[in-house]
Amino acid sequence: MKPHRSRYWLNAHPADPAVFAAEVAAVCTTYAQAPAQAVVGVHTVSTDEKSGIQAVEATHPPLPMKPGLVERREYEYVRHGTQCVIANFEVTTGAVIAPTVGPTRTEVDFVAHVARTVATDPTAHWTFVVDQLNTHQSASLVEWVAAHCDLDDDLGVKGKAGILASMPTRKTFLSDPTHRIRFVYTPKHTSWLNQVEIWFSILVRRLLKRASFTSAANLRERILAFIASYNQTRAKPLKWTYTGRPLAA
Repeated sequence: MKPHRSRYWLNAHPADPAVFAAEVAAVCTTYAQAPAQAVVGVHTVSTDEKSGIQAVEATHPPLPMKPGLVERREYEYVRHGTQCVIANFEVTTGAVIAPTVGPTRTEVDFVAHVARTVATDPTAHWTFVVDQLNTHQSASLVEWVAAHCDLDDDLGVKGKAGILASMPTRKTFLSDPTHRIRFVYTPKHTSWLNQVEIWFSILVRRLLKRASFTSAANLRERILAFIASYNQTRAKPLKWTYTGRPLAA
């Protein structure tokens, strides 16, 4: 027992439990089918952003640990701005492919990221597992998918009619299983369903937690170098065992 320790926990209270269960099952099924899909040329990637990564520089080096003493770190630091990582965790290999590291995570940034990812195998089928952030259901993304899947659907007018009318209508279009490029959405408040979140925790523990960065550019370079090293030496698929059963609180 360690009563001095605690952590945050967010309980999911879905408005429609049946819809929630169906969305969870869709994500788990996507993971389970990924190896067979890869055989026929379908890429399955878990994608999300980690924003607000601070490029902080320590003003003094830490004092190393000694017998009876933990490492002591200077509490003063210099801020050099922030960076955002948009990462794709490939479900079947565990590699992080086509990462984007930059200052923002706008609608334009996400569409550009998806475009760069698909460009690594432009004629293949792609399945992106993402959360329900508004930039993951944007009008720009719908238009990009329609163009690159050679779909001639009448997309309508954003905010008024047709596919572009609202986020729910755009989500329905983007998650269409008949599209060559499609999106599978995790339910709200279920970040634990998105495999890339596990990789983000590795990034924090192994690079960001105790590092000192001299600039935002230095932070970006070291994140990309870490990803390259990770892919060469540590990348492996996760043993995903969750099947959609209810979790105890």
